[in-house]
Amino acid sequence: MQDTNYIKNNYTEISAELPAHVQLVAVSKTHPPELIKVVYDLGQRIFGENRVQELTEKLPDLPQDIQWHLIGHLQTNKVKYIAEFIDTIQSVDSEKLLEEIDKQAAKFGRKIKVLLQLKIAEEDTKFGLEVQEAILIFQRYIDGNFPNIEITGLMGMATFTEDKTLVRKEFMKLKDIFDKFSQKKKLETLSMGMSDDFHTAVECGANSVRLGSAIFGKRSTDSNA
Repeated sequence: MQDTNYIKNNYTEISAELPAHVQLVAVSKTHPPELIKVVYDLGQRIFGENRVQELTEKLPDLPQDIQWHLIGHLQTNKVKYIAEFIDTIQSVDSEKLLEEIDKQAAKFGRKIKVLLQLKIAEEDTKFGLEVQEAILIFQRYIDGNFPNIEITGLMGMATFTEDKTLVRKEFMKLKDIFDKFSQKKKLETLSMGMSDDFHTAVECGANSVRLGSAIFGKRSTDSNA
């Protein structure tokens, strides 16, 4: 387990460094509740998890005022397990998934915030909607479909590479799409940037970043943090 002082120092430095308008999602995947509580006690309230099973297992051992974000690939048959409490699902990568979230949210009489995940990376390993798919879904939403969800923004992951020029190009592409969508209906959240590239993401207009290893240290090779 990581040293708690190491985590506290990382979190304090990052919190001081991020501009006030940038939301920090502390990615707590693979880390136990006691380490999440360390960051919570420093004032963090927004945490991100990749897997539904891991999230639901941790939930009973953590404060109820945490705003949970699901940031990993989500299967439609898992939505029902988080619909009652999830704050935001950042990884909506199909209309089928959006329809299921809408259906499950209705059962609990609530609206679930979602981000449309767009495929901006040149590498083939990332999930996400193609731009044209996202445009069609967003228009359906504007037209009054999906009454139990609220599309609050867009999410994307850049190529995992040392080539900062490529990363910047991919982030700027998503920022451009975000601005165009916002002309139709104002969006709030542009989630892009993880531990290795969040400085570039913020420079390109991100107002939400997903940081795991930068806070908790290296524990997992999974993406999204």
